Amino acid sequence: MNIADYKGVWVFAEQRDGKLQKVALELLGKGREIADKLGVELTALLLGDGIENLAKELVSHGADRVLVVDNPLLKNYTTDAYTKVICELVNDRKPEIIFIGASFIGRDLGPRVAARLKTGLTADCTGLDIDDETKNLLMTRPAFGGNLMATIVCGEHRPQMSTVRPGVFEKLQNDENRKGEIENISVELNEDDIRTKIEDIVKMCKQCVDIGEADVLVAGGRGVGSKENFKLLESLASELGGTIAASRAAVDNGWADKDLQVGQTGKTVRPKLYVACGISGAIQHLAGMQESDYIIAINKDEDAPIMKVADLGIVGDMNKIIPELVAQIKEKQ
Repeated sequence: MNIADYKGVWVFAEQRDGKLQKVALELLGKGREIADKLGVELTALLLGDGIENLAKELVSHGADRVLVVDNPLLKNYTTDAYTKVICELVNDRKPEIIFIGASFIGRDLGPRVAARLKTGLTADCTGLDIDDETKNLLMTRPAFGGNLMATIVCGEHRPQMSTVRPGVFEKLQNDENRKGEIENISVELNEDDIRTKIEDIVKMCKQCVDIGEADVLVAGGRGVGSKENFKLLESLASELGGTIAASRAAVDNGWADKDLQVGQTGKTVRPKLYVACGISGAIQHLAGMQESDYIIAINKDEDAPIMKVADLGIVGDMNKIIPELVAQIKEKQ
């Protein structure tokens, strides 16, 4: 392998039902920064059926070029079809870096593509940068159950690949005047290339609000004390027009669902308002929410680490404070 042959940054622009996923736009924002540091082109890779109209949106969010592969066999995600198309394009165009969102699709697709290309993959990244000296990609992710942050380099193989958690990076502002090239790609793909057949798609709404998309989050930790006490958090979240979230301790105790977990081993969130109730503020939790616009902490311990990152700290018993907050909000409304 001649590493010098590989140039450019690619972002897999995940779409579902003709709608771009938020993580794809977030990756374009970070990809733009990485591409500018390297002085190379940023390319968005868009696969699907009837999705050409999404290409302009990718350009307006930072892409220099959009490779559009529009094919009926790509309408619904299948590992075989998407892997075949992406690997053929990579072998032909030779990008040096590929970013994929760590969604359910991305976590399936990334390892398969990396294995076929005989390169490395750093999964579930929370940080990305370029080494000024070697120009290698620095990929940072939690290790040992979130107790350590590891920075990984793929120095001898290309492309350098990573899957990245949704919510970690900010997408760029939409610039409709931005110019970029849109290239339609024809591929040889037939049903024999796909070993699985989709019989039916069943959508279930286990949790209608994704905490990664919420503007207001009321999160509970070990200090909440019980699953029953989480109802207090739900009442406050309801009055604020938000949803509840939880620390790892609350999830481990069975008080909240895993989908609600915030932190290094959960989700990274950036709400406009984050209310932390009974959360001490371990570094693993702070890593998942400290970029929130405004943080309110409710805790009995005024020296808890969460108080140092909070914009407003309330010292006291949440079982008394939250009902009072709810009552005052209702009065104001």
